[in-house]
Amino acid sequence: MTRAAGSAAVRLAFVVSHPIQYYAPLYQRLARRGDVAIKVFYTWHAAQGAAPDHGFGQPIAWDIPLTEGYDHERVPNTSSDPGTHRFLGLANPELAARVLAWRPDAVHVTGWAWLSHLLLLRTLHRAGVPTLFRGDSHLLDGTGSGALGAARRALRRRVFRWPTAFLDVGEANRRYYEAHGVDGARLCRSPHSVDVARFAEPADRHAAQAREWRARLGIGGDRIVLLYAGKFEPRKQPLELMRAVRGLADRRILLIMAGAGELDAEVRALAGDDDRFRLLPFQNQSRMPVVYRLADAFVLPSAYGETWGLGVNEAMACGRAVLVSDRVGCAADVVDGSCGRVFRAGDPGALAAALAALAADPAQLARMGASAARKAWNFDIAVTEETLMACLARMLAR
Repeated sequence: MTRAAGSAAVRLAFVVSHPIQYYAPLYQRLARRGDVAIKVFYTWHAAQGAAPDHGFGQPIAWDIPLTEGYDHERVPNTSSDPGTHRFLGLANPELAARVLAWRPDAVHVTGWAWLSHLLLLRTLHRAGVPTLFRGDSHLLDGTGSGALGAARRALRRRVFRWPTAFLDVGEANRRYYEAHGVDGARLCRSPHSVDVARFAEPADRHAAQAREWRARLGIGGDRIVLLYAGKFEPRKQPLELMRAVRGLADRRILLIMAGAGELDAEVRALAGDDDRFRLLPFQNQSRMPVVYRLADAFVLPSAYGETWGLGVNEAMACGRAVLVSDRVGCAADVVDGSCGRVFRAGDPGALAAALAALAADPAQLARMGASAARKAWNFDIAVTEETLMACLARMLAR
């Protein structure tokens, strides 16, 4: 497919389920460029801007602009139960026609495990439209066994023949594609990222607000504070983290639990009136740069289903050390000994030992935080923008 006649810029369509706080800054940056014209096609949306979240267990309306600064279209969804929680949750009969009517030079599709996205990938392949595919799946949770696992692998290998190129977000994601028959010529690194500047600055103001908040929470200056921020759900292991903290001999350690979800009652019951815990409700995006600064280190102990863990990127942008399990997708790319630690998932002893080691040396925690702040810029939106544009140029030049 060639560029539309008379167009000076490459026309790049994005197809994604719904407005996502991590993607909006990328679209806004691309929309300001002169060498590319973008339009985002959303396949799921809520009428009032708030979507029910099956992890937080409540409607979520992010308090930062997600659909401003770029051209976008909400494609009608006819599903009886719309959302990304099931294959039939994205049912958009007009999707392919609307995308092709915009006359794109290339189409960027995020995710394939929904009816509309799967059908679109097949349509684009048959029409010869250059397609960039982006996902973040990995094999850290295993490959699936038995006949069902084999059938799923065979389906993925077939689907993965359709895109022209793949944007792999990191090492674990790249290995996933390679295991399903995608050769290196179709793989291009374009990392998962956050808007680092939004979390990093203004550092002094965020830090001052965090100190005031800690005082209101009754957290003394001698405490070593850990933070869990996210959904209270089994795969993320919030209860296991709390039990590990309760089992530590070092009474200086305090864990802040910020979030909501199906395990909310259990989290509250386990915390009780124990001075080693502080509970915060769900915190919206504009507040997160302060929330991360409440702590000395951020912990993400997920046992499965953590395709990347962008909270790790955010915490590092705020200058915080990080502790993650080896099932977290970003572990191989983002976390090393200079900025944090990786422990074995499903091993309470390994988690407890890692927590104790971090807390044993507050000066080391501070050094890790400083290193994390520097390393965070390797996973900034600007990096994703430039790598995406390089991948697009390489694909169109073929």
